[in-house]
Amino acid sequence: MAECHPVAFRWVSQAKLQGAKLIHVDPRFTRTSALADIHAPVRAGSDIAFLGGMINHVINSERWNTEPFFKEYVVNYTNAATIINAEFKDTEDLDGLFSGLGEYKEGAWGLNGFVGQYDNKTWQYEAAPVGDQGRTANTGQSGEQPVESGQPGAEPAPAPPGPPYDPLIQAMPRPTPNRDPSLQDPRCVFQILKKHYSRYTPEMVERVTGCPRDRFVQVAETLLQNSGPDRTSAFCYAVAWTQHTTGVQMIGAAALLQLLLGNIGRPGGGVMALRGHATIQGSTDIPTLYHSIHGYMPHPTALKKHNSVAEYLQTETLPKGFWSGMPKFFVSYLKSMYGDAATPQNDFGFAWHPRIAGDHSHMPMMLAMSEGRVKGMFAMGQNPAVGGQNAGFQRKALAKLEWLVVKDNFETETAAFWRTSPEVKNGQLKMEEIQTEVFLFPSAQVAEMDGSYTNTQRLVKWHHKAVDPPGDCRSDPWFTYHLGKRLKAMYAGSTAPRDQGFLNLVWNFEPNPEEVADSRIKDEPSVYAMMREINGFQTATGEHLKAIGDIKDDGSTTCASWIYCGVYPEEGRLLAASREPDPDPLPGANLNWGYSWPSNRRVIYNRASARPDGQPWSERKKWIWWDPTKGDPAKNEKGKWVGYDVPDFPPAKAPDTPADPNGIGMAAHSGTDPFILKADGKGWLFTPTGLVDGPLPTHYEPVETPVKNPLYSQQNNPVYKNWAREGNEIAPPEDPSYPYVLSTYRLTEHHLSGVMSRWLPWLAELQPELFAEISPELAEEKEINNTDMIRIITPRGEIQAKALVTPRLQPLMVADKTIHHVGLPWHWGYQGLVTGAVVNDLSSLIGDPNVSMHEGKSFVCNVEKA
Repeated sequence: MAECHPVAFRWVSQAKLQGAKLIHVDPRFTRTSALADIHAPVRAGSDIAFLGGMINHVINSERWNTEPFFKEYVVNYTNAATIINAEFKDTEDLDGLFSGLGEYKEGAWGLNGFVGQYDNKTWQYEAAPVGDQGRTANTGQSGEQPVESGQPGAEPAPAPPGPPYDPLIQAMPRPTPNRDPSLQDPRCVFQILKKHYSRYTPEMVERVTGCPRDRFVQVAETLLQNSGPDRTSAFCYAVAWTQHTTGVQMIGAAALLQLLLGNIGRPGGGVMALRGHATIQGSTDIPTLYHSIHGYMPHPTALKKHNSVAEYLQTETLPKGFWSGMPKFFVSYLKSMYGDAATPQNDFGFAWHPRIAGDHSHMPMMLAMSEGRVKGMFAMGQNPAVGGQNAGFQRKALAKLEWLVVKDNFETETAAFWRTSPEVKNGQLKMEEIQTEVFLFPSAQVAEMDGSYTNTQRLVKWHHKAVDPPGDCRSDPWFTYHLGKRLKAMYAGSTAPRDQGFLNLVWNFEPNPEEVADSRIKDEPSVYAMMREINGFQTATGEHLKAIGDIKDDGSTTCASWIYCGVYPEEGRLLAASREPDPDPLPGANLNWGYSWPSNRRVIYNRASARPDGQPWSERKKWIWWDPTKGDPAKNEKGKWVGYDVPDFPPAKAPDTPADPNGIGMAAHSGTDPFILKADGKGWLFTPTGLVDGPLPTHYEPVETPVKNPLYSQQNNPVYKNWAREGNEIAPPEDPSYPYVLSTYRLTEHHLSGVMSRWLPWLAELQPELFAEISPELAEEKEINNTDMIRIITPRGEIQAKALVTPRLQPLMVADKTIHHVGLPWHWGYQGLVTGAVVNDLSSLIGDPNVSMHEGKSFVCNVEKA
């Protein structure tokens, strides 16, 4: 964190001054480790074994079993007590596999890449299948895998197609799962979980991760002692946890552990993703992702029953919990897309909306490009010639395009691949044979435009333009908006059915004169008009929507992104631009500083910050609580949820309110169900649906690894993605030709592929060349001295770098072998003030089965003196 997020780390340093403990778990000893109270070295890719060991330690500890808080939280607020299908088999029963594994059946797209697939029927709750929605597996939402992202179970009863769509939701089956609050039933989640992690002992953790068992126990005890009614702990992770074929499950293991410790929904707790760019959160909320549309709704897909609004809603809506509002969110989204042209008579223009047909994320897109199936590409703030996995493969794919648009601050490696890439220099690509027409557009930088960031805690903050961009440089909104206007003009007058969606697309973001009065760029689109569209408004009057509760499913409201509804509640009042901190000495919710979606709440699921009876767990950690004196007599309310934050719960729902067994939406939840986006209102320790590779996190080895899996005979994630192609060869486990673990990482002084830093003299001077970190022990073994040039070799290729011999990397004893790590920062390429080898030439095109994320943090290599 100190290396890659130094500004955020300032607050960690402040917390340490107040007595907080800092634990750093990482293969390398970094700037973060230097300030940590405990540094726990682990082998890259073994994190689930480490987390699983902590889970096992916690649930078998004296404190967890004697402190009433833990079991009260877990029994009431998680699915620990829920009974699982009698046919379910765990990895303990099937030597590393869950029940339901079968062969993957590839569809017409042909590039989904799975090596297997699970049928998750046996993972479900007993006699009461439960669905999931929102942040489910991309590959489940898209239909690539048969994991429902809506409500599974029996066919719903016939219902009118709508609008309104309430009868459709009411017709859905809503069974109630069986539970055992004593947690003794052998098929309850807690007992399954306890059995699953029983082999994750300190000795096994040491054998798998290389972390000394005493250090591991110290970490587990420190975390356990800093959790409870008076204390909370937070997990912060970055891309090191995402870039694995088990990356989603790593983060799931952290969430599972935090639920067991009662650290979710409470101030100072949770799991925080440290993002690699300013508004990655915003880019997923208002998505650049292939599988979802605004607000984490599934993208309409040809792989599911998505032939009308009613069919889409029937497939994707959950009848219980907050996602029962999907009809309102989706219809208002279609109104935002197509405006007045979207009517009940034409199904709100649903047939105009594009549909996907498989995995259209980056890696399969590049594979399709290499096969000539993708004709053109926009690279805006993206540099796959350096930043893409198996980058040499991707550069060759770029040569198959008919056209390539690059919009960036500098001439990137992607823009110049056709004349300066290694493949052109060595003759693999001949410049005269590359037919790709490249258009390079100069980009405005962030201080040269108005707009918003959404940071890692969902906080939307507005930034104001400082100066006009120079020359022909233009903002991303300008480029996209004017491109859309030109395309609409080209299609004008067409009567072809396929063109009607484009012609009816709402595309009117002209600026008000005062917005551009001080700018020489008079045709800059209005980002305020865009934010109004995102926030939503009354279709007939244009009045801004005030809150999510205003959204309707009959076309009377227009709202692009339901989770952002309320950020711009009236003209001239943009809450993202607010800058009013709380006065001291309040606890610091700072509700008037920016706007946090949804509904400006700062801690999501914060009903869990109070006991089941509604009172704070402790005075020190109080956040929201039930006040029986605050009810509105006019509404027959007996009380109200109050506190420092916006309650993430129906404000007048008393803690003793029973669940309505026949209810829909929030009525189906009791007053002690904090997890309102889950159909059962519980935090999931066991994931019955939504993930495609298992209901419980399990240690599997990275696809490339120098060891056999010490836990099971199942070596890798059994359903990971592998796009087997010439030029994308994979080393088998324990391949003697590649004995070392290779991990890529970032430096403080550079940014991503270097396109925002290698052109800047001061940053280039601070880190002028590529280096490879190796331990003194490995250097001695290979007869390498500090600053020697060395070769790093993988099955995909080799590069050269300068050796940095440092004890920051240390050998680890894993499965009775000494394992060495090689560390490579990946910021260099063949353009810019400073150049160097492309580290991603070494990595492969393989992916996590849930989100298609590459495995860039753990693969294998060899090193030799150059």
